[in-house]
Amino acid sequence: MARTSRVAMFVPLSILMALAISNGLFWEVSAAGECGRTPVRSAAASLSPCLGAARDARAKVPPACCAKVNALIRTAPRCLCAVLLSPMAKQAGIMPGTAISIPKRCNIRNRPAGKKCGRYTVP
Repeated sequence: MARTSRVAMFVPLSILMALAISNGLFWEVSAAGECGRTPVRSAAASLSPCLGAARDARAKVPPACCAKVNALIRTAPRCLCAVLLSPMAKQAGIMPGTAISIPKRCNIRNRPAGKKCGRYTVP
């Protein structure tokens, strides 16, 4: 009889744990952050044409980079800051102060000029 009670306790406990885990995973997947429902990692990967310009302030910004940055600023302006300050950007050797100047170097009119991005101000 002791064996039955242990099994009886284990089954509800395991169901409760499974529900907690699945709810946690579902919340993480459906949560919206600075980049909306797009993970910051995916948004950063979409800005791969900007790598050279984000590392070197004198590098010419490719048109593909300008198009991606412009689209990102229109849809989720806070996302650009989140991408530039992400650990992934740091690993890629991106200089945040240089990268934050890309919208100006692209001559994007409706850029968030004067806004703060971490300790940097968007020019």
